[in-house]
Amino acid sequence: MRIDKYLWCIRYYKTRTIATTACKKGHVKVNNDVVKPSREVYPQDTIEVRKDQINYKLVVNDIPPNRVGAKLVDLYRTDHTSRDQFEGQELLKFAKDYYRKKGSGRPTKKDRRDIEDYTEENE
Repeated sequence: MRIDKYLWCIRYYKTRTIATTACKKGHVKVNNDVVKPSREVYPQDTIEVRKDQINYKLVVNDIPPNRVGAKLVDLYRTDHTSRDQFEGQELLKFAKDYYRKKGSGRPTKKDRRDIEDYTEENE
């Protein structure tokens, strides 16, 4: 099975087009080699996928006949992604929240109107 179709079948990408684009950009490696979307995948191959700043490490257990349900994905792959990858993602979420809190920054239209009403009352 093609690598782009395999990644789509085991639900790592929502569409085959997105999976194909990821392969073309070099985000997918099979056995430590950057691959084209047409590369064939066989059982016991090791796949590394870079998605959302996380490096997923997968081992192919079997080739699915077509796209499988979320509950059946574990039959066709074994995930060896380290916990450090996911912890880094959590830290990124906290870092983004630190810089801009909701409601801070530029005033909204309602805030501007409230400020104008307040200044008109004092005059």
